[in-house]
Amino acid sequence: MTTQLDRLLRIMARLRDPQRGCEWDVAQTFATIAPYTIEEAYEVADAVQRDDMAALKDELGDLLLQVVFHARMAEELGHFDFEAVAEAISDKMESRHPHVFGDAPDQGQSREVRWEALKERERASKGATSALDGVALALPALMRSEKLQKRAARAGFDWPDTEGPADKVREELAELAEATSPEHRAEEAGDMLFAAVNLVRKCGIAPEDALRAANIKFERRFRAMESLAADQAQDFAKLSLDDQEALWQAVKASER
Repeated sequence: MTTQLDRLLRIMARLRDPQRGCEWDVAQTFATIAPYTIEEAYEVADAVQRDDMAALKDELGDLLLQVVFHARMAEELGHFDFEAVAEAISDKMESRHPHVFGDAPDQGQSREVRWEALKERERASKGATSALDGVALALPALMRSEKLQKRAARAGFDWPDTEGPADKVREELAELAEATSPEHRAEEAGDMLFAAVNLVRKCGIAPEDALRAANIKFERRFRAMESLAADQAQDFAKLSLDDQEALWQAVKASER
């Protein structure tokens, strides 16, 4: 029986056909499609955040299309095809779960400890020379900083508690305030953000999740401020900062 995945693979092959396909699809490359792949992954996360199952189904389809697109381009160049992609991830998942798919005993480690140990061996087999090898450059900066810090921590380079990271945040804030040139301020701003990620991580909180929640809260409160101003027949953007702050405090109080 023909599966929907077979159908999707045929659709992509037709779209990429130089004679009968879509001009836009034929013109794409790995580099031009990669931003769409990243965008679709975030839209999956957004659907999950909103607990919208209908949207999640659609967004997962969009993300699957990205995998099929990359695999088709690779097949055209003679590198690999979708079947090889599926085989590679299947092999990887089985090798990373030897206690499930093999005879290895479950040593009672946490999933993260077991997973990272297996990935570390994989990186070493591929010639990794640093604990930081393999942390993708294309990751969002916040997420990448956390991953770099976790890798360094596994090598023993980490604070024992939150006191050190908190002091470091205060130190970096002072250095940012003292910076005099645009270049120096940009450098110190980066150091301050990196230190803040480290502090949040040491508190046992995922920085990406924390900032995403803060963004949602700020957006909710800001929209509520605009609504309050409109109810009072006021143009929010034309209010003084003190009046805007009063609305902010009113919104906060209403949430308690």
